[in-house]
Amino acid sequence: MTTDSVVHQQADGVLQLAGVLDFRTGAQLRAEGEKLIRASSAATVVVDCTAVEHSSSVGLSLLLAYMRVAQSAGKTLSVRGLPVEMRQIAEVSGLLDILPLQA
Repeated sequence: MTTDSVVHQQADGVLQLAGVLDFRTGAQLRAEGEKLIRASSAATVVVDCTAVEHSSSVGLSLLLAYMRVAQSAGKTLSVRGLPVEMRQIAEVSGLLDILPLQA
């Protein structure tokens, strides 16, 4: 498992979350992701989670924060490749119906 946790822009409108999402990385990933969402010229922002190695509930908190930022910027947001671990936390937390998951 790597210790590098990043959010970066893959293409305009596509952000990739990678690494470990926990209390040590959450604040930095939130700030970086929010900047990228605001700076994107795309009307729809996709957060790609396929490279997430491990996540606590912090990962879901990040997605919810990104949703709020996108909405305030007049954009829509969807989540791609949500790992099983994050999906299970979302289900227990009652967030599966709120998260804009791609099929």
